[in-house]
Amino acid sequence: MNDEEKKIIISRISEYRQNESGEFQRTPVSPLNRWLTYAMLIPVVVVMVFAGIFFFAAFLALVALAVVVVGIRFWWLRHKYEKAMQQSNNITRQSATDQTEFIEDAQIIEETEIHRDGQRK
Repeated sequence: MNDEEKKIIISRISEYRQNESGEFQRTPVSPLNRWLTYAMLIPVVVVMVFAGIFFFAAFLALVALAVVVVGIRFWWLRHKYEKAMQQSNNITRQSATDQTEFIEDAQIIEETEIHRDGQRK
C-alpha cells in the first residue's frame, strides 16, 4: 500500500482533506444529505424522549411506593409502641390504686393466732 492510498483512506474516514498549504479543509456535505440525516434523527430522538419519560415515571412510581410502604411501617411501629406504653401506664396506675385485693371465693381452712412471744393458740 503506497502513501497516496493511505491518504485517501484517512481522508475519507475523517472527512477532512489537506490542501497544498497544509491546512485541513472539511469535505462539504450536500444539504440534501444533511436534511435526510436530521429527518432520520427526529423520530429516534422522539422515541428516546418518550422512553426516558416512561422509565422516569416508572422509577418515580417505585420510589413513591417505597416511601408509602416505609411510612406505613413507621406508623405501625409507632402505633404499637404507643399502645404498649398506654397498657404499661394502665397497669401501673391500676396497681397504685388497688393496693388491696379481694378474693371472693375463698374458704378459711384453719385459723391460727400467733402472739408476740412466739406461741400459737
